Amino acid sequence: MNAGQRIEDAFATLIRGMNGAGVAWIFALMFLICADITGRTLFARPIQAVPEIVAFSLVGCVFLQLAYAVQTHRLTHADVLLDYIRQRQPAAGLVLQVAAAGMGCFVLSVIAIGAWPDFWRAFETGEFTGVEGIYTLPIAPIKFTVVLGAVIAALEYLRQFGRRSASAARSGRSARVLLAAVALLGLLTLATALMQAAELADQVIGGLAIVTVLVFIAVGVPIAVALLLTGFAGLALLKRDFGIATDTLSLAAQGTVAEYVFATVPLFVLMGLFVSVSEIGRDSFRAAQQAFGRIRGGLGVATVAANAVFAAITGISIASAAIFAKIAVPEMVARGYTAKFAVGLTAGSSVLGMLIPPSLLLIIYGVIAEVSIGALFLAAIVPGIILAVAFACSVILMARFWPDFVGEINTDTGDTDSTTVSDFLRAVFPVFLLIGLVMGGIYGGIFTPTEAGAAGALAAMCLALIKRRLSWTGLWDVIRETGQVTVTILFLIISASTFSRMLTLTGLPADMAGYLGGGELGLAGFLAGYLLLLIVLGTVLDSTSILLILLPLALPVVAELGGNLIWFGIVTVIGVEIGLLTPPLGLSVYVIKSTLDDDAISLGTIFSGAFPFVLITLTVTVLLMAFPSLSLLFIG
Repeated sequence: MNAGQRIEDAFATLIRGMNGAGVAWIFALMFLICADITGRTLFARPIQAVPEIVAFSLVGCVFLQLAYAVQTHRLTHADVLLDYIRQRQPAAGLVLQVAAAGMGCFVLSVIAIGAWPDFWRAFETGEFTGVEGIYTLPIAPIKFTVVLGAVIAALEYLRQFGRRSASAARSGRSARVLLAAVALLGLLTLATALMQAAELADQVIGGLAIVTVLVFIAVGVPIAVALLLTGFAGLALLKRDFGIATDTLSLAAQGTVAEYVFATVPLFVLMGLFVSVSEIGRDSFRAAQQAFGRIRGGLGVATVAANAVFAAITGISIASAAIFAKIAVPEMVARGYTAKFAVGLTAGSSVLGMLIPPSLLLIIYGVIAEVSIGALFLAAIVPGIILAVAFACSVILMARFWPDFVGEINTDTGDTDSTTVSDFLRAVFPVFLLIGLVMGGIYGGIFTPTEAGAAGALAAMCLALIKRRLSWTGLWDVIRETGQVTVTILFLIISASTFSRMLTLTGLPADMAGYLGGGELGLAGFLAGYLLLLIVLGTVLDSTSILLILLPLALPVVAELGGNLIWFGIVTVIGVEIGLLTPPLGLSVYVIKSTLDDDAISLGTIFSGAFPFVLITLTVTVLLMAFPSLSLLFIG
């Protein structure tokens, strides 16, 4: 083994070690928060500084795992156009990949450069947060994780830059690819310098930034990198100072997610994954099958009902799609349903996972819009029920009037006749236990949403252990996947925060709000255009990215037009979820395809099967837009 290989192996080991530390740290936060709940509730002795510890820990967890996310390509990106370019023009596709790696290396280096002085000052002065004599928390270790994580992630991007350049060399295109990538990066730098010298109007800079970030995303640049780089360049243009832009980028990296409420993201993801491995979804489906099995189309109704119940304890649509692709699709096909209907219904009903509370998207919306997450959960109850009932009724009508699509259904009873009441109760008890713990705790004033996530995650883990469905390997897989989902979402939030700050400084969102508020378009006209934009973006971007990109522009407009931000959150989330079912991205569709791994069921089959449920979801969205009171029924 040569020296270069040893260095690369050591670097890979470092990245895995940092990721393992970040993963374990997230898992430990669950126990810390639960210990605080127990101490406060049972013994009136809460643990000091838990919110502060958790808030600062999130920053450390993100940056410790960042390099591994870069290495495994987990940072969200849209590769539809990039795949097309690579198929038609491989050299051009390689240029874009090399340039994207260079952009990532640059922007993470800027974060490290900006964070280093802060770390050194905190280290030298012994800076801490808290109250002397009660609790003190040193700041320097967290700031060091930002520097370390940014440096290692930048080096990983540099390694990818080198590997892709070497790949070009093996194909005989090294000089052209490298020269073109460097030229592209140079042109971007030159364009920024020229615009700075030209002293463009702030609103023009904001408009150019929006166009630039959309172009970057379209050609496959990781969305977080695109937002950070564009935000950095925009700040430099606005302030006429790259130093200020560097400091702002560093402050966003260190401070954006350092809030207790952001811990809801890893905790609810952890709970959802524990629920998945415990096979509660399978139990829910069996219980629903017993309840609806005798209805024509009853197995389809059972799929919708089980998805709705599963959604109430996970909050993640992708998890629902994966679970019920394994459980419901084979069962429906065996009973005479067409494969197209089975996969389409499974994909369509999976969107309930992000609408019925607790919902990860509602949590993210609540953080961005600065509205109560508990109020959002309450507001989503009625819309979630309406959408589930709409799916169920549509299944029954399709089974009766559209047999070519649904299939020649055999009797839906079968095994359900031998299922006893005690079997049914055993199946539904864990489900209602988790729902009662999480939602009852929030609405009963016992938990905050963050604490509910921790309690729910611990309870779901205990259920998985009791059911003997969680091994040591499975446990590590769950917490590692939780860590990667967490870093993907939280780093995206950091990036979007930087971009949003820049846009706010341009005055563009305020100008848009004033223009639309003073025009004749009105709230209804704005919502129609907004829904169309959600659907269009949903064809190429994931749900979280759409929220983070659009909301900074949309929220001021809605406020100016007198719209309720809680109701607007429900409309936004259900509108965004349509993108899970539409080509070419359609994440739920891809999850079902990869889960089934059946060559007889193509992506086109799943997309066409899901189309009727896209129309149903769209109809319910329009209904909620027209009647805001449906979302605000439980809001005082």
